[in-house]
Amino acid sequence: MGVKHCTIPWSAQLFTIKFLISTDAASLSGQNYSTVSEFILIGFSNFPQQLLPTFFLLYLLMYLFTLLGNLLIMTTIWREHSLHTPMYLFLCALSTSEILFTVAITPRMLVDMLSVYRSITFVACASQMFFSFTFGYTHSFLLMILGYDRYVAICHPLHYNMLMSTRDCARLVSWSWAGGSAVGMMVTLIVFNLTFCGSNVIHHFFCHVFSLLKLTCGNETSSLTIVVILVCVTALMGCLFLIVLSYVFIVAAILRIPSAEGRHKTFSTCVSHLTIVIVHYGFASIIYLKPKGPRSMDSNTLMTTTYTVFTPFLSPIIFSLRNKELKNAIKRSFQRAFCPLSS
Repeated sequence: MGVKHCTIPWSAQLFTIKFLISTDAASLSGQNYSTVSEFILIGFSNFPQQLLPTFFLLYLLMYLFTLLGNLLIMTTIWREHSLHTPMYLFLCALSTSEILFTVAITPRMLVDMLSVYRSITFVACASQMFFSFTFGYTHSFLLMILGYDRYVAICHPLHYNMLMSTRDCARLVSWSWAGGSAVGMMVTLIVFNLTFCGSNVIHHFFCHVFSLLKLTCGNETSSLTIVVILVCVTALMGCLFLIVLSYVFIVAAILRIPSAEGRHKTFSTCVSHLTIVIVHYGFASIIYLKPKGPRSMDSNTLMTTTYTVFTPFLSPIIFSLRNKELKNAIKRSFQRAFCPLSS
């Protein structure tokens, strides 16, 4: 059997050589810290060059649709007074976090797809990691709050207005953003205070935390890697546990409704949120919990894009199609914009 060689672009080789020379110079002068100032992203470098324009166009269209779809949802909620309720306030915040998450990752990925020079500075890499973690975990916290909103609406309908007042909703959204920022800051500070050695080539299309951890060295690396994993897993699994717990109570309350029509109508208010949760955690599980086998870097890169590009692309579709009230509001907005006489 032939041996498959992994070709690193000439730019990556050049910067790796420069990095090793600077590291050797630092070691000769008695310094024990890394002098890395930039990284090389080679996520799509090993793909056939003739496929990259096709990938670029596909991901660009999905990125633009994600932006436009979420902006449409936010604009519709803002303009329709009937949608000025806690659930749609949380949905508006969810769309905001999704836009910012895609902006933190996708534009850089699209530029690198058609570029030969794929380097990213140390500061830009740290910033990308911070913002991607902040907006990604804010998204997870908001999904948890949406589950809590559905729980209160179905299990405690008489106390809904009291428990989900405007001030309480604003406080919950603020805590979600604060929690996402705290996770992003904690992980970024841990990773970028480690020593980078050996190579500055990141085998990914963005500054992925575990790809960066592979480039670090030192006695504290293994213990801090465990800390990063615990922070990430605890936050994600904590959100998922509370969402599942909310739906346990929701399903129990729905089953107590005597009529089938009443059960269907009540459950329909949860379908869009539940679908997003399944898609969000489903793709994340496929990527991060899959068995570590001899998979190529190309397949891992494509799998990661399902979480960073495809999942945000699906969210506005699911919310606009599965939520009848939002879908009707969008139709009314289009009628007023394009057919004012008929409306």
